[in-house]
Amino acid sequence: MNLSSTARKICNVIRDGGGIAYIVGGTVRDHILGVPSNDIDIEVYGLLVNDIIDDLMLAGFSLDIVGKSFGVIKIKGEDIDITIPRRDSKMGDGHRDFDVNCDPNMTLREAAMRRDFTINSISYNPYQNCLIDPFGGVLDLKNRILRHTSERFVDDPLRVLRGMQFVARYDLEVDPMTIKLCQTLSQDHLSKERVFEEWVKLITKGVKISKGLKFLVDTKWIKYYPELESLIDLPQDSEWHPEGDVFTHTCLCMDVFAGSKTKSDLEEQITCGFAVLCHDFGKATTTDFIRGRWRSLRHEQEGEQPTRSFLSRMVKADNQIHPSKLIENVVSLVTNHMAPTMYYEQKVSNGAIRRLSNRVERLDWLVWISTCDKLGRGSMVYQMDAENWLLEKAKELEVLDSKPKPIILGRHLIQLGMTPGLNFGSILNSAYEAQLDGIFSDVENGIEWVKLNYVMKGKTYIDTPNSTE
Repeated sequence: MNLSSTARKICNVIRDGGGIAYIVGGTVRDHILGVPSNDIDIEVYGLLVNDIIDDLMLAGFSLDIVGKSFGVIKIKGEDIDITIPRRDSKMGDGHRDFDVNCDPNMTLREAAMRRDFTINSISYNPYQNCLIDPFGGVLDLKNRILRHTSERFVDDPLRVLRGMQFVARYDLEVDPMTIKLCQTLSQDHLSKERVFEEWVKLITKGVKISKGLKFLVDTKWIKYYPELESLIDLPQDSEWHPEGDVFTHTCLCMDVFAGSKTKSDLEEQITCGFAVLCHDFGKATTTDFIRGRWRSLRHEQEGEQPTRSFLSRMVKADNQIHPSKLIENVVSLVTNHMAPTMYYEQKVSNGAIRRLSNRVERLDWLVWISTCDKLGRGSMVYQMDAENWLLEKAKELEVLDSKPKPIILGRHLIQLGMTPGLNFGSILNSAYEAQLDGIFSDVENGIEWVKLNYVMKGKTYIDTPNSTE
């Protein structure tokens, strides 16, 4: 394993202080799989946490010791965590309800037994350049098997959602006994933050996201996501959806999404991934057999409420994205996801496209959702005429990746001699609508439009368009 010079230096400092350091967890797993990994986890045996801190500081390292009481030390400016083996005693149902006791004299096997899955229980000895694999994780990686490490698996229900994202990230099959253990656990006491974190990993790191969703079905954790559960066995018109029910369609759409997200940033991936996941939630309440065909009339609009419900149960503020912004952006994409096709067929005006841009955060995101929707239909072949048309129109109108910004602002009205008041909002809204219609496209013509439609009367303005007073 090729370690960074910083990681190698840390291991040497630990050895010189009388301890031994192992590279553990996901770092080793990803190395075996040939997957790039930026994080390095180092587990130290034979030294107390204060000794480690003293030795590293003497060696010139800048440390973050906020997690010292839990045996966790971070190297500032590096994605390196240093931990001491610990014994956890479960004290309650929550993810953090553990009594933590660090034990630097624990055996490597004992420490590995605490890890969730065998693929995460492999250690690397940097001094002897060898792997330590007490639970057969290397073989499980080779056979693409997700298997719990020990009976300690049930100590932490979050491991079910970790399993969800692992099977999606590494295209794994799950050991039947692991499925059974997952079925005994409950999500009830998990925090929003931890649940959201695992879903984000599913969306941003998953290569076969459908496997993660089916894992929820197999473990019976789908019941915690009724909006998704309601899509199982929900019929669709076979002419347009030969792939089967709505849940199958959603799984296929998520796999298309997974294969198309390589060039997008994290906010795009999270927003658009959740939008693809939620785009057909409205079909649960709108699907009906009408004149010999399964139809889901107005399912886009009806998708708003279940999308809000689904996201609000897990989304909480973090450093990456504001929760209300995420929810509003996802909802706008869900409720407009049919617009690219409909607008293309109707050959709508430029004003309609500008208004669509004003409803969604970005039209290129909306095109992405529509593309995943169309390609997630199994053997059915779709042309992307509507999506390509909308992309070109959005570029032409300069609304591809941002909403139209208002040209006429309050300061322009003041410059015309208007007195700020309640009528300002009405005038500005009317001006913005005229802008979206293409009546004017710059400040000069916008001001002329205001002069023409709002007549000055002393310092009072009548906000009735085209008034002759």
